[in-house]
Amino acid sequence: MTLPSRWPAVLQAVMQGQPRALADSHYPQWHPAPVTGLMNDPNGFIWFAGRYHLFYQWNPLDSDHRYKCWGHWSSADLVHWRHEPIALMPDEEYDRNGCYSGSAVDNNGVLTLCYTGNVKFDDGGRTAWQCLAVQNDDGTFAKLGPVLPLPEGYTGHVRDPKVWRHDGQWYMVLGAQDRHKRGKVLLFTSADLHAWVSCGEIAGHGVNGLTDAGYMWECPDLFALDGTYVLISCPQGLAREPHRYLNTYPAVWMSGAFDYQTSAFAHGELHELDAGFEFYAPQTAVAQDGRRILIGWMGVPDGEEMLQPTRAHGWIHQMTCPRELRYRDGKLWQTPVRELEALREDEHHWQGRADDAPDLDGTRLEFELSASHVKVNFAGALRLVMDDEGLRLARASLETGETMTRYWRGDVNHLRVLCDRSSVEIFINHGEGVMSSRYFPDHPARVRVEGASDITLRYWSLRTCMIE
Repeated sequence: MTLPSRWPAVLQAVMQGQPRALADSHYPQWHPAPVTGLMNDPNGFIWFAGRYHLFYQWNPLDSDHRYKCWGHWSSADLVHWRHEPIALMPDEEYDRNGCYSGSAVDNNGVLTLCYTGNVKFDDGGRTAWQCLAVQNDDGTFAKLGPVLPLPEGYTGHVRDPKVWRHDGQWYMVLGAQDRHKRGKVLLFTSADLHAWVSCGEIAGHGVNGLTDAGYMWECPDLFALDGTYVLISCPQGLAREPHRYLNTYPAVWMSGAFDYQTSAFAHGELHELDAGFEFYAPQTAVAQDGRRILIGWMGVPDGEEMLQPTRAHGWIHQMTCPRELRYRDGKLWQTPVRELEALREDEHHWQGRADDAPDLDGTRLEFELSASHVKVNFAGALRLVMDDEGLRLARASLETGETMTRYWRGDVNHLRVLCDRSSVEIFINHGEGVMSSRYFPDHPARVRVEGASDITLRYWSLRTCMIE
């Protein structure tokens, strides 16, 4: 049975909503963001047929999570993006309550989407189907339907397939919750993307001695990187610690040895992937030249997202910048992809006492700061403190007005900061750590470095780069 089409409502929402969004002083000038409505997880990130493709969870009808389709952008360079036809809409019985997150693969020259069809029942229950869709000649997608039902022993919370090929065989990791409400990552294998065989659990609560690991693991991504294997995931229900896991839900990474023969992943401890206020559901892709590139959602579900002021203009959330991943010295390093340097305008240098440094225009800004004990004031709406313990990033709660703080612990000697109207991405020590956050300053926003220490400052304004 085909459910009623929402195409007319979506088209009307875009026509009416886009002018409102673009008129908002907080709408990003070079980060991808929705033309209207709510955007969340990046999906289907892939290099295919000469372009990068980035799909995304999108509710074009309102700034909430009630309706989920897949929007679609593409790019030749990870900087300039263009709109492609909407890829998926929840118009079949098996995805009637949302086309949830997933990935994309090149199946013998056919761009193929692997996604979760979400179904909710009147009694409060739910189920999930892992589904396929293939690209048509006109850029739209044709659904092939479900290929994997709900696995035995798990609740209806099984979703977010990340699929890849190794030695001629397909593999899939899935986020899951078992019947005891414990978060897991499941592994499956297939010869043809249609018939899948379970290989068991490779991570989560009770796996590899991991305890107290939360009640649901979302958005898993397993890949080889610089001689090790890295698993990225988003565990829900991790206990907050004094200086990490302070968001409603965090994103984490772990590394170790993965054995394709035994389907065993011997990994180490969990590490927070981004220490800022907004970062979730990251997904990686292999670039044209072999680099591993990550893009995340600069948002967090179930926190203060519904209080963000952009909802008054009919839109909410944006993506992070694309980041290159490297693994060395037991750490996962993240740096902005070099392609973003094409956005730089004239370069400026300054050296001296921090309090004497020039104010910077934070609208579209990149700066590098070498310092020890300083503060960075982002238009009075976000404050960064660098001291002997590391970094503290603080802003006011949108709900209570009380100060909230996020932390990065360790020696800090260099910061690279990317600003875009209502977002700040702070790369620490050339990528050893990252803090990504939204903030909503009055414009024109000014960024000021404060303190008595000597600093070295290098900075650029960035060009506007809107989606075509």
